[in-house]
Amino acid sequence: MGGIEKYPSQVLQDAVDAISSLPGVGSRSALRLALNLLGRPSEEIAQFAGAIGKLATDVHWCKQCMMVCDGEICPICADSRRDHSTVCVVASVRDVMSIEATAQYFGVYHVLGGIISPISGVGPSDLKIRELVDRIQAGGVNEVILALSGDVEGETTSFYLYRQIAPLGVKVTTLARGLGFGDDLEYADSLTLGRSIAARQPFKP
Repeated sequence: MGGIEKYPSQVLQDAVDAISSLPGVGSRSALRLALNLLGRPSEEIAQFAGAIGKLATDVHWCKQCMMVCDGEICPICADSRRDHSTVCVVASVRDVMSIEATAQYFGVYHVLGGIISPISGVGPSDLKIRELVDRIQAGGVNEVILALSGDVEGETTSFYLYRQIAPLGVKVTTLARGLGFGDDLEYADSLTLGRSIAARQPFKP
């Protein structure tokens, strides 16, 4: 007798496969999410799918800081009340969100899009480092804050950035070590991260 395959529907299996391709989502969690969607009204499913689809078509990267946004310039870069002479360099969009949650930083950002990681095949040319250098050379930047993780790869990236931008005559600082070695900004509590920004210190290679 023929039994039911792993999934009774190829469409359901395709949905589970798609959801489980996301980092941190196993097949069981993906199945639970897919079944949850399946139990919703069709218009809600269409709205959900449409919102995901817009990530590929309607999201842009800020021309100044490489942050995600809906237009050419993100709201932070477009805000005249921010201190545009101070640029905080972070690895990812999530780091920007973590720092913004502290309400302790009023400058602007530059998102590298990762950190230098030879093991993962990520080199300086894979990051938005050239764009940062060009931004500094264009003038108006007085301080660059290196807000990268404290692990070996983060420190390596900070050292590389320092060598690139220190000769340009800007002040280069780093977060005070209220954050433990190897800590990611994403997981730091807002109070600790806020204090680390406020008590930032000159970068020492």
